[in-house]
Amino acid sequence: MEMRGVIIVLASLIGLGGVYATPARAETTVADRAILAAERSLQRNPYDGTAYYRLGDAYIQKARETGDAAYFGRAEGALQKSLALVPHHSGATRHLAYVRYSVHDFARAATLAAKAIELDPTDGHAYGILGDALLEVGEYEQAEAAYRRMLARESDLHAWGRLAGLKSVRGDPSSAIEMLTRAIEEGKANRRPRESIAWAQWQLGAEHFAIGDLKAAEARYLESLATNPNYHRALAGLAQVKAAHGHYAEAVDLYQRAIAVIPLPDYAAALGDLHRMMGRPDAAARQYDLVEYIGRLNALNQVLYSREQAYFDADHDRQLDRALELARKELEVRRDVYAYDVLAWALYKKGELAEARTAIDEAMKLGTRDARLFFHAGMIYRGLGEMDAAKVYLRRALATNPHFHVLHADLAQRLLSDEP
Repeated sequence: MEMRGVIIVLASLIGLGGVYATPARAETTVADRAILAAERSLQRNPYDGTAYYRLGDAYIQKARETGDAAYFGRAEGALQKSLALVPHHSGATRHLAYVRYSVHDFARAATLAAKAIELDPTDGHAYGILGDALLEVGEYEQAEAAYRRMLARESDLHAWGRLAGLKSVRGDPSSAIEMLTRAIEEGKANRRPRESIAWAQWQLGAEHFAIGDLKAAEARYLESLATNPNYHRALAGLAQVKAAHGHYAEAVDLYQRAIAVIPLPDYAAALGDLHRMMGRPDAAARQYDLVEYIGRLNALNQVLYSREQAYFDADHDRQLDRALELARKELEVRRDVYAYDVLAWALYKKGELAEARTAIDEAMKLGTRDARLFFHAGMIYRGLGEMDAAKVYLRRALATNPHFHVLHADLAQRLLSDEP
């Protein structure tokens, strides 16, 4: 089902027709024009492997523009046809690696990226995809090596953005901010795709929000929206800032706009939490139902959003057995910081505190400065009765970002206030 159709189904399902039922006509984008051009080339010559490669490339860009993962399936089909016609096409191999990465097949992505590098050792972007796959499975040293090789070949927005992400997970937000700033400058100077620049601006805003700098975060999100109007990630980021300032009506509107563009479960969960905090249980329940619907919509969603579903279940004490099952499965394929964090959180909610402590300690071993990690650690140590450690982590969560979560930040503050 196309994403716009999904939105209309969701609107009918949860009674939000006034917000979602009549989406605006989408403007024709660069990706749309590239898709049309490649399709016309293939009408003239259906055995043109390069045209299939261009079609796959355009579908990938369309997926990035819209957040609609269905385009990755189309991209894969086009790229497979390209490789059937031109078996050693390094670009098609690299793009296929990116598709597999995007649908969370990280082992296959790494294999294909390595093959693309073998076919063309000068291809910096293949090193970037290899680094992405390695990052997701917790191989941080190898990921950095791949990113450095990319940077040596392609000193562009994507290279700087990838290194910024690694700096962030290693607890160095200042370097991450500096690198994202360079990424944006490079993107503007070299006229990179609008979506790519908007992504970097949004990511820069997220880095500022993570350290509690609401003013800088808001400025970067607005810049992202100026670059790419109605960019769903920037809308949701701006909603977080508005909620942190207590501008709840504006936050609700922004989350609704983000969901109307692309209904990601994180947005629906955040909007539900906002309604809950505002004393609107029925509105919150509708958004929580939306999270459930998105998560089970199809097999791909069940893969792509399994981590988000586990966090959601644990956060809201809904289906804790499912949360733990999903978290354990995540760890089988993604051994990164957040795979251990979501496992720790699900274990805590199930009362398995000793194992939860082991998992949260593993999650924090890189020194990632994330208030959510610190909050989870504080709650786990509190459950264990280790109150001094619990207070240290809860204070650290609030010191890192006093607005990290619309419900959990207040809970952390209350718990600290209640302690002698």
